[in-house]
Amino acid sequence: MTYSNRLEELVTKHENTLFRAALAILGDAQEAEDAVQDTFLRYLEKRPELRDSDHEKAWLLKVAANRCKSVLRQRRRHPAVELLDVYPAPDRSCRELMEAILALPANQRAAVHLHYYEGYTSEEIGAILGQRPGTVRSHLSRARDALRRYLTDGEEGES
Repeated sequence: MTYSNRLEELVTKHENTLFRAALAILGDAQEAEDAVQDTFLRYLEKRPELRDSDHEKAWLLKVAANRCKSVLRQRRRHPAVELLDVYPAPDRSCRELMEAILALPANQRAAVHLHYYEGYTSEEIGAILGQRPGTVRSHLSRARDALRRYLTDGEEGES
């Protein structure tokens, strides 16, 4: 298999996962698309020898997460993202949850996405994001507390 065929296979297999992770970190669809493209370019440049598809996915997610961190460092302000443009939700409660997740700080959004949507453990997330597992667990705990407060306050306001 040629390297370009291999890249095409990787893009087809992982682009949605990488995009969702980048979007969770950055909160901006265009920047997330750029981060995913940069990730695949990095794959072409480095041509890593990876053991299996799990290592391949983890390598791609780590590169994408690092690219997102670079974007966040360069970003001077945090533009608002219209939820329905990037995360269509089937009903109001799902939309409220997505709004709450997007309102979290980037490190908490990333941990929530990788844990709850991609199924990674805190140890695996730590390896992907370059953080200690305890730090990841702290981000997850703070995110759950913030989401609980956000969603509870919203229910009280509807009564």
